[in-house]
Amino acid sequence: MNYFLSEEQKMIVETSRELAQTKIKPVRQKYDEEGHFPWDIVKEMAAADLMGLYIPEAYGGMGGGIFALVLAVEELSKVCGGISLAMAATALGTFPILLFGTEEQKQKYLPDIASGKKLAAFGLTEAGAGSDAGNMQTTAVKDGDHYILNGTKQWITNGGEAETYSVIAMTNKAKGSRGATAFIVEKGTPGFDFGKKEDKMGIRASATRELIFTNCRVPAKNILGKEGAGFIVAVNTLYNSRPGVAAQALGIAAGALDEAIAYARQRVQFGQPIAGIQAVQHMLADMATEVEAARALVYATARTVDGGEKNFAKASAMSKLFASDVAMRVTTDAVQIMGGYGYMKEYPVEKMMRDAKITQIYEGTNQIQRNEIALQLIKEAAAAGK
Repeated sequence: MNYFLSEEQKMIVETSRELAQTKIKPVRQKYDEEGHFPWDIVKEMAAADLMGLYIPEAYGGMGGGIFALVLAVEELSKVCGGISLAMAATALGTFPILLFGTEEQKQKYLPDIASGKKLAAFGLTEAGAGSDAGNMQTTAVKDGDHYILNGTKQWITNGGEAETYSVIAMTNKAKGSRGATAFIVEKGTPGFDFGKKEDKMGIRASATRELIFTNCRVPAKNILGKEGAGFIVAVNTLYNSRPGVAAQALGIAAGALDEAIAYARQRVQFGQPIAGIQAVQHMLADMATEVEAARALVYATARTVDGGEKNFAKASAMSKLFASDVAMRVTTDAVQIMGGYGYMKEYPVEKMMRDAKITQIYEGTNQIQRNEIALQLIKEAAAAGK
């Protein structure tokens, strides 16, 4: 289907596809089995100018917006959703600075992120504050021109590997959600440490760790926005980042579909390739239709955000919800089409199915996405006087 990409956008797709096929595909199984962070591939991404696609040119990026990020993440995720996450999770940690950072903060942090010299991460989730982010216990107490952070963040993607962290902490618990503040915290700051690397079901090439703050002194100048604006920072960050998760899910689904088609054309049963069996054809047709529908929604959402639309929360939630549900269905069907072979680690669809699952969970579970969509629908109806 023609999505009328510009020449620059076509180049992003081609560059990402070539990198995925030549650099990632040969090592994806190795990284999945060993669970190591793919720094060599991150360096390749940086050399290909992919790490700063969405960052404005003024800060060393390509200025391609969220759509450029979506195009690259999709292509990389067709081959490996875990390795592509090094880029997507860095974007998640960078959005708070892009959206709420001062000019001084942007000049200090964004160029190194855009060049791929440094990665970023986002610290919101805690053991007792997942979907219920308002229940976070990490605190930040003002002490002169610093804040002292204490607490633990859990399941942080790029944890330990990133140099720059956007962290949400409570500066005034009595104010509830209005008592949270966002900070930039640099790796190496005294009192900032990391927990064990999690042993995950999928996206095993991605690092997931705790962030541990023990009397960690952070300069007041590292506040993003202003004191008390932490949840505004967090919510708007997620609105902007969810198309990237959707693109990861889309890429995983599209990659699984490609593998299923190739297998169905080669696998012979009952005297013919199974691609000639109508039951299999119907499965492939449904998978392809869902992938294309997800792509249309994800692309439209990214273009809406880049176009300057102010209220895109509903579209962002829809794209993440739909694409991740599609990824789970399509990868499951790909395993089914390949039968016993699909269940073996020798074939990539087993990994794709494991990788797909997390896209329904992180950056807001799909139940939370449905809450968000319904809330926006009700707000829109009220505003229209319906």
